[in-house]
Amino acid sequence: MRMKRKTYEALLAPMQLELTRMAHWAQHTGQRIAVILEGRDTAGKGGVIKAISQHLNPRQCRVVALPKPTEREAGQWYFQRYVPHLPAAGEIVLFDRSWYNRAGVERVMGYCSDAQYRSFLQQAPVFEKLLVDDGIWLFKYWLGVDQAGQEERFAERRDNPLKAWKLSPVDVQSRLRYADYTAAREAMLAATHTPQAPWTLVDFNDQRHGRLTLIDNLLRRLPDTHIDSPTATLAALPHPPLREQYGVLQPLPGLPLPLEPANPAEVAAAG
Repeated sequence: MRMKRKTYEALLAPMQLELTRMAHWAQHTGQRIAVILEGRDTAGKGGVIKAISQHLNPRQCRVVALPKPTEREAGQWYFQRYVPHLPAAGEIVLFDRSWYNRAGVERVMGYCSDAQYRSFLQQAPVFEKLLVDDGIWLFKYWLGVDQAGQEERFAERRDNPLKAWKLSPVDVQSRLRYADYTAAREAMLAATHTPQAPWTLVDFNDQRHGRLTLIDNLLRRLPDTHIDSPTATLAALPHPPLREQYGVLQPLPGLPLPLEPANPAEVAAAG
């Protein structure tokens, strides 16, 4: 049975409060936090990223989801395009897929050569050790979902116009490569699950449960992040609150209430 929304929201709220405290700690102490989210297509990377970042300052917490490499980037050292996106002091970076594209989709779909793949598996632990040794908190999560659940989510994306953008041609091709992705994941784990940068696998067959499990794990792996800080004081205004006044331009007139959807049939189908 999947977790009900009310239960999920009740359990998520205190975790999100702890995430804001973690962000305050990172900013106050200059910590650098990088969280890698990898996994099956449709597993739920976007949802857990939203749950983590929802109440954090977007200037401090950045989401990195890089597009296909440009021609110039394809000619660089493989890790080079990711380095500028690493966190600076006080920052939190959530990688919606990462340099592990090479060990996943590029390997399975034949977008890289065997030599490039082998080189990646050798270099990734070295690269990550450099990051960790320099003080970056590096967390690597892989999100799993059974193929039956994946098929349901692919169908939902196909049928829901609000989610259709998530169904890419690569996703369509990869549907028949579930076992190949399993083999690629296991090879990746064997080569890159290291003491300094271990992997954590999370079951996302129930996405709400998976988000809670992942966030709880992330918070538990950090040190005590509680920092006492004074509450801002809001002095009383020296006058009654002022109403907004317009001169050069006037705001748009409000839509009549109750609002009706532009196309109720489409909205109902999308819901």
